[in-house]
Amino acid sequence: MSEKIIASIFERRAAGLYHNTAAVLDADGALLGLYRKMHIPDDPLYYEKFYFTPGDLGFPNFDTRYGRIGALVCWDQWYPEGARLSSLRGANILFYPTAIGWHPEEKAQFGAAQLDAWRTIQRSHAIANGIFVAAVNRVGFEGLPESGLEFWGSSFVADPFGQVIAEASADKEETLVVECDLRRMEEVRRNWPFLRDRRTDAYAPLLERWLG
Repeated sequence: MSEKIIASIFERRAAGLYHNTAAVLDADGALLGLYRKMHIPDDPLYYEKFYFTPGDLGFPNFDTRYGRIGALVCWDQWYPEGARLSSLRGANILFYPTAIGWHPEEKAQFGAAQLDAWRTIQRSHAIANGIFVAAVNRVGFEGLPESGLEFWGSSFVADPFGQVIAEASADKEETLVVECDLRRMEEVRRNWPFLRDRRTDAYAPLLERWLG
């Protein structure tokens, strides 16, 4: 079976100018384009602001053999704006290649809540936009036992009403093959018409950093 591939790469655009980038390949191997990560984090052991420049390609979609997709990266998954813009451009599925995990000293107290928040935000993108979401996360441990990162895996696919229709394990690499019936989008959006009822005339303040 031929497949499309979303490959995360460290893109060297020029000397001293780097992006955290997803390259989208169609089923025949053709490069459909790039997505450069827009939101750059700076968390413990995630010092991406030191390396990466924020993306400048916006939130493009890609027409593959199997449908129109959006490909965002990791930290982007916490921002509803990117998911909305990809959806409004006609994406059927949003992909989020991700490397997120627990710090050992935090896992016991905060681990369950962090994992739940990660799942919830991406399911919310599916619900708010009536779209499939594929959250793809790394597994394994990196670094010293007392100070490294335990990536929690748990990759999943949610349907356009946020129902998890497939999920991988937390501790080993797996491949999920999931049928995404695009007719489900039509059904959900017809009965829960969030896109229809948006008040686009009232959202200009969203362009401001803060409204306090």
